[in-house]
Amino acid sequence: MRVAIACISFLLFFSGCADKNAVRADIDEDDFEAEFASNEEFDPLSGYNRAMTTFNDAAYRYAIIPAAKGYAKVVPRGARDSVNNFFDNLAFPMRFANNLLQGKFLNAASETGRFIINTTVGFLGFANVADELYGMQKHDEDFGQTLGVWGVPSGPHVVLPILGPSNVRDIGGFGVDYLLKAQYNTNFFEEDWQNYTLAAFGAFNAMADFMPIYETLTKDAIDLYPLMKNSYEQRRDKLIKE
Repeated sequence: MRVAIACISFLLFFSGCADKNAVRADIDEDDFEAEFASNEEFDPLSGYNRAMTTFNDAAYRYAIIPAAKGYAKVVPRGARDSVNNFFDNLAFPMRFANNLLQGKFLNAASETGRFIINTTVGFLGFANVADELYGMQKHDEDFGQTLGVWGVPSGPHVVLPILGPSNVRDIGGFGVDYLLKAQYNTNFFEEDWQNYTLAAFGAFNAMADFMPIYETLTKDAIDLYPLMKNSYEQRRDKLIKE
């Protein structure tokens, strides 16, 4: 059960809590050109990855996307944004620790200020007051990025069931991030299943914004696997270098 919920939490991280503008900014024309480029990189899991990419795409198009669209019709955008803000606020320990580990001390201090403001004035983070009123933008850093900054190579690309593209380094980094977030999230309910339900709801709420973007970006793809692989790896490299 804990592994399943770890996967759900990773989806929140991967989708950036449905930060639609960030996803669109990171995936540009160069990512799509890479779909047609010759890929000579070491990819020992390519057979498995292609099969899992096909499976994920079918699951998205025939199950998750229709459900997410139905949810978006019932729940207003403002309410979905508030839920995303709440879960964004819960991820503070992860962002704070990884900014420190990367030597970005001013960013870590800014994250602390954002957390205090959004938790108090922003009603437990449902309102992103720190950004909207004070221009204090979040500084997304995770342990996969931290490992990259420390010089740890990404390792082979790995496509996870439902969760999509990743690599060996980021999967390992996720374990550390999950522990950081889980330690804080358990403060909400005494029973584990209640916290798991909370995490599952947050993940599904994020899908309502993320899945339509996926549908748009992949609808004309000739070969989906290299598109997804190169888009993910290029985006992660860009985040590490920032």
